[in-house]
Amino acid sequence: MRLSNLGIKKAMAVNSNYQESPKSDLDSTPQSQEAEQALLGALLYDNEVYHRVSGIVKAKHFYNPIHVRIFDSIAVLIERGNLADAIVLKNRFSQDETLVDIGGVEYLALLLDNAPSSSAAPEYAKLIFDLAIRRELIRLGDEIKNEATNPDNEADAHKQIIKAEGQLYNLAELGGTQNGFIDFQKALIKSIEMASAAFTRDGHLSGTSTGFIDLDRQLGGMHRSDLIILAGRPSMGKTSLATNIAFNIAKKYKSEKDDNGIEKTSEGGIVGFFSLEMSSEQLATRLLSEHSQVPSHKIRRGDITVEQYEHMRDSADEISSLPLHIDDTGGISIGALSARARRLKRMIGLDMIVVDYLQLLTGGAGMNNSTNRVQEVSMITQGLKSLAKELDIPILALAQLSRQVEQREDKRPQLSDLRESGSIEQDADVVMFVYREEYYLARSEPSEGTEEHLKWQEDMEQLHGKAEIIIGKQRHGPIGTVKLSFNPDLTKFGNLAPDDRFSGGH
Repeated sequence: MRLSNLGIKKAMAVNSNYQESPKSDLDSTPQSQEAEQALLGALLYDNEVYHRVSGIVKAKHFYNPIHVRIFDSIAVLIERGNLADAIVLKNRFSQDETLVDIGGVEYLALLLDNAPSSSAAPEYAKLIFDLAIRRELIRLGDEIKNEATNPDNEADAHKQIIKAEGQLYNLAELGGTQNGFIDFQKALIKSIEMASAAFTRDGHLSGTSTGFIDLDRQLGGMHRSDLIILAGRPSMGKTSLATNIAFNIAKKYKSEKDDNGIEKTSEGGIVGFFSLEMSSEQLATRLLSEHSQVPSHKIRRGDITVEQYEHMRDSADEISSLPLHIDDTGGISIGALSARARRLKRMIGLDMIVVDYLQLLTGGAGMNNSTNRVQEVSMITQGLKSLAKELDIPILALAQLSRQVEQREDKRPQLSDLRESGSIEQDADVVMFVYREEYYLARSEPSEGTEEHLKWQEDMEQLHGKAEIIIGKQRHGPIGTVKLSFNPDLTKFGNLAPDDRFSGGH
């Protein structure tokens, strides 16, 4: 039967059964000789096909070793600007014993003679790629099984799981959707749709509202596919602000069905919170304190009145159904985080991720002792940015600042204060810093009764309950400073009254 008459349906049928002849031992392996032959024939017939399939399939994805070499030879010739047809390849393979075993150079002519339509080539390429990924999955499965059953393996089960997650993550990245070039008209339509949505939405935001008026005005909301870094020194309130934003987004969550009957988020969002430093109970206590207006330190100590307890109980009932999902696994790898985020997106939905905090993530099994921390952080930030694009959601990742901030007289943070700042600054779409001058001023109290102390008291009153969000980088808009209120008892940020937004400070 001629290959050109098999068609895509035949090739897909071969794929679904993972066999071409029940008598062959290799038929239990996911592969399709006919799909490989069809693609090679199309390439030999029309070299332009290569440019349509080279982004889908590589030589290593072919199962038959001779097909690997034929495709590789075709690729080398075409990429050098040379013609790659059966006559040219004949000279390369005239003495090839493997090719002789399957028909010699006449095999190349047979491939060319049975070439399918060029338009079908990308479908064959996708099939070959899919089968290659399936074979790799089988290989990984066997490797995981062998390591788990090997009595000489010193790695405990948890380390084996982490390694397996990393390997599966790398395979998922290899098999990720590659859009390639997008027609400018389609990109322009998406841009107009985003602008239209922003124009009709309250607050004219193109992204998801953080719940803070001035911060939304500066950022335009939190945009899909953006990696947003929120950095600060300890005790500045990074976690508090991230928790407040996550809570605000989850609290406003609304959904509606589109024209196809699929549930879509219309306002707010479903939030995934990776808390690598705090437990889920500690994070829940902060949220309960914010909503109930009962100080978190009193909740922890049980130092509350009957009225406060009842108010807390009512608040807990109100927020218990919020679409906020917490993962408090410590030392999680970027691969495991990505896998869990994908699972949450697939099973429940996901509109935003918070990572607290970035430097507590690990690179995973791909890292070794010779890998320095800068390289590892670079891998982590690139992984977070890729995940934001893949899931089409904003990711808010917290980051620690280096101690050099404390050595300056003006302790307002700068981009250079980021630990391993090169990769973080490069991969982030937005970099924000939390700064509370009140925190530093409170620790420099002069002797009582002096003029300096009176001046210090005046400054403390002016700065009390105020915080600054310094936007040090923004791809989509201007940098600048946003002022917010901060209540340390409730670990809660809020909008300042209009008169306070632009008064005082620097």
